[in-house]
Amino acid sequence: MNNTKNNKTYSGSEAIVKGALKAGAKFLTGYPITPSSEVMHSWVKEKSKNKKLKFIQSEDEIAAIHTALGASLAGAKAFTATSGPGFSLMQEGLALGFAMRVPLVIINSQRQGPATGMPTIASQGDVLQTQHGPHGDYTAIVFCPNSIKELYELTIQAFNAAEECSSPVILLTEAYMTNLREHGDLEKVKFEIKKREFKSLTKDSSPRHFTGLTKNEDGVETFEAETYKNWIEERRSLISKIGKKYSFFELTENKKQNTLLISYGITSRIVDEIAKENYFSHFRPKTLFPINEKVLKRISKDYKNIIAIEMNEGQYAGKIQEKILKEVKRIRVIGAQPSKEDILKKIKDFTK
Repeated sequence: MNNTKNNKTYSGSEAIVKGALKAGAKFLTGYPITPSSEVMHSWVKEKSKNKKLKFIQSEDEIAAIHTALGASLAGAKAFTATSGPGFSLMQEGLALGFAMRVPLVIINSQRQGPATGMPTIASQGDVLQTQHGPHGDYTAIVFCPNSIKELYELTIQAFNAAEECSSPVILLTEAYMTNLREHGDLEKVKFEIKKREFKSLTKDSSPRHFTGLTKNEDGVETFEAETYKNWIEERRSLISKIGKKYSFFELTENKKQNTLLISYGITSRIVDEIAKENYFSHFRPKTLFPINEKVLKRISKDYKNIIAIEMNEGQYAGKIQEKILKEVKRIRVIGAQPSKEDILKKIKDFTK
């Protein structure tokens, strides 16, 4: 995106909305919260030009996600946008969408927590919550962009993946990304858009029973352990299968050093510079979950030092370490600190 001639300038929130529209989204609901409110503002601007688009400002985030689930059940490609505290309130709705097999996209523009935290400071503290927020053996596909172009592209892919796995899919971004502005010719990006196969309530007169309780093949609620076992294995294996299809990453290898850096989202922009200037290898997952275990095991065996740089206490590092069974050292970044020089110093301290 270096060639800015004839390119428009988009904010991160505008790119998300453009991606949602390209994917066929018709419904957005949400409760205002810094820094995701701009997604709703951008959608309302589009709505003023297209009466087919719908928007509801809900009374809170609990209402938002359940309203979005209802819109999806009614036949609309739907999504909601929030940030840390709101994402916490949405966890029961996420589990319900997973259990009822409802396609849905959730945009989470992370900010520093826990609780109210620092509303204007970016963070990557919700990584583990995307997998372990709801109770039970829930799982979700999670995308994490690092540019305006990727916000657009991965929003489209999130809607596509949600349709294929018939489950909520999360686009995990940060305050700096949604407020970022970059040039880009987004309209030229070509994508296959997945059509809705889910039979909506408005087009199917056959009776159906939607519940968060476990059901057998006949749709009858059950407390049989074997039925639950088969059901949860089917749900998780489908999401894992679809997740592998949508497994996107970038790998820049440089064998002059025996160090592999791992980063994602906004943090990866500065880490990429550090890697190139100091001959480190750099792995950047665009799909955080499911983790591409096969690729990471193959890559990591060639490096003595593996270092993850995140805006949290090492949440993704811990998950990677579980998969590759090899130590992953951790560098914490809070907001805009430490500086590029500070990060490089910490990397060199680990590699002495």
